[in-house]
Amino acid sequence: MTDMLLLVAVMAATGAFAGLVAGLFGIGGGVVMVPAMYYAFTALGYDDDKLMHVAVGTSLAVIVATSARSVAAHAKRGAVDFAVLRSWGPWIVAGTLLGSVIADQVSGRVLTGLFGGMALLLSLQFFFGRPDWKLRDDLPGGVTRVGLAGTIGILSAMMGIGGGVFGVTLMTLCGKPIHKAVATAAGFGVAIGLPGAIGYIANGWGSNIVPWSLGYVNLPGFALLAGSAFFVAPIGARLAHDLPAATLKRFFAVGLLIVGGMLLKEAVLGG
Repeated sequence: MTDMLLLVAVMAATGAFAGLVAGLFGIGGGVVMVPAMYYAFTALGYDDDKLMHVAVGTSLAVIVATSARSVAAHAKRGAVDFAVLRSWGPWIVAGTLLGSVIADQVSGRVLTGLFGGMALLLSLQFFFGRPDWKLRDDLPGGVTRVGLAGTIGILSAMMGIGGGVFGVTLMTLCGKPIHKAVATAAGFGVAIGLPGAIGYIANGWGSNIVPWSLGYVNLPGFALLAGSAFFVAPIGARLAHDLPAATLKRFFAVGLLIVGGMLLKEAVLGG
């Protein structure tokens, strides 16, 4: 009973912080939820090579709520580029479904290492990148858009994140202001979270790694995380518009660096 109460408290606190991160950085909160759930399940004595899959799948389900709440708050300020969401969304969904299938075929350590390594690489761009660095003046179209959007979906589904870590980076390198990039990337989370969660439920059906789960999505974890995150995301969105762009980038980079280092260490040294 003590362990369960501790788990409830940790999940509720994590959900609140994830909601703040979702609104502040447009990243769906997955960078917070995935490691928190993984370590919480491990502390409770669950031991399975697919435990990371449960953390990732549950995170994707929660991201549907956090991202929807976050993008609604940003939209009220007119910061969301809905044209980008309409043109990129279908290909992100397709990539997400493919990513959920691929994730089921690899080990938890592979998912953990992928998460950590990509987070560290992206943090370097935000630490050392200059505001005037950009690849082009606008986002690409055609086959390039299909490939990039699909890749965002695949990697996000395998990492349990809302696509913001890739979306914000891509959009700023393609000439989008940081605040508009953050707001629009929040919308990527809905396109990733919903099909991703469905894929993890289907691919993990009957596994029962953690009790009270549908496939790789843990229902108590989802309820606690989503419930607390849902009400905090708008606060993060308001802070995002009050902070200067340079400060926002530094906060984003620090978050990626911490999470990336922690999970990469787990992947290398874990059993």
